[in-house]
Amino acid sequence: MQETRQNKIARLLQKELSLIFQEQTRSMHGVMVSVTRVRVSPDLSICTAYLSVFPSERSEEIVANITRNEKQVRYALGTRVRHQLRIIPELRFFVDDSLDYIERIDELLKQ
Repeated sequence: MQETRQNKIARLLQKELSLIFQEQTRSMHGVMVSVTRVRVSPDLSICTAYLSVFPSERSEEIVANITRNEKQVRYALGTRVRHQLRIIPELRFFVDDSLDYIERIDELLKQ
């Protein structure tokens, strides 16, 4: 029962975070940030978001910038989901490098 609630909230947060990052990166030409996966703790207090950044060379820099501005992102998220959630979870951001890993494996297999 609890796991179903976690999954619903994770999908909601993933959708809203992706919209927030889409709005924020419109001004930065040539940069795209997408939220690939969101995990929510069982008590719904911590949200772990994995971000995929294009171009991948700037991923560490952009995720560090997002982490520095976590309070603004959490506030924007809170204004969007204030009617669905009572408590806005604490946000944690990590780089999702699975696409780079897959690309590297493909390169090795072609050799």
